[in-house]
Amino acid sequence: MSRDSRFRLHRHVAHRLSVEVSERSGVRYLHLGSETIQSAMRVARPNDLELSYTRCMLAFLLFVPPPRQVVMIGLGGGSLAKFMHARMPDTRVTAVEIHPQVVAAARQFFELPEVSERLTVEIGDGAAFVQSVAGGADALLVDGYGTDGSAPELTTATFYEDCERALSDNGVLVANLFTGKPGLDSHLRLLEHAFPGRLLHLTDEHGGNLIVMAFVSAQGRPSWKSLQCRARDLEARYGLEFPVFVERLKQRNHHDPGRLFI
Repeated sequence: MSRDSRFRLHRHVAHRLSVEVSERSGVRYLHLGSETIQSAMRVARPNDLELSYTRCMLAFLLFVPPPRQVVMIGLGGGSLAKFMHARMPDTRVTAVEIHPQVVAAARQFFELPEVSERLTVEIGDGAAFVQSVAGGADALLVDGYGTDGSAPELTTATFYEDCERALSDNGVLVANLFTGKPGLDSHLRLLEHAFPGRLLHLTDEHGGNLIVMAFVSAQGRPSWKSLQCRARDLEARYGLEFPVFVERLKQRNHHDPGRLFI
């Protein structure tokens, strides 16, 4: 979809970052200085997850209980924060966003809720924030991108090691990576070093985003039957295509006809 086919609602430039909001056919889009869609919201259903990759980032629920404490690095339009705030009442979310103008756009145009006991938004450096968490996060969702791709400080060996230390004993890191960007293999090697043998890969429906789930604890070899059973329960609870996620896990992960190997 070209930008010419949408109409612009907002543009703000500060600190060399252009934040733009556009809309077409009832869907609102966030752009950070490029044609790339950073976030999307269907105006009639603001708490739904419009983009496939955001739905895929919740596939970790197939393997661990719903988290009590979630830390998000990168807010964008706040799609995941809004979904968890609306649909996961026992979950507390802390979102860290380095650009205050992105937070302002999320509140003005994407219906990001006000700060509350269950939702906190911190303006600051995500890598530095992770160092302060120290085992308090059950899930750490990393989706920090700018105009030129992922932020360099979020793709280092030190950052991924800090993520591992920030997670609880049954915690999981979920990272959104672009399949078409240089450096993907390097990022995967760094993740494997920090979480050896405890990674799963899941592509979104278009194949442009690779979601990597990295677990603190070994997950063993869950059967496809048990995963499909859990997927149906999660689909009924959250309205997301968890059974499709299970089938798609077969594409990039070690498995046999009966089990997934983690």
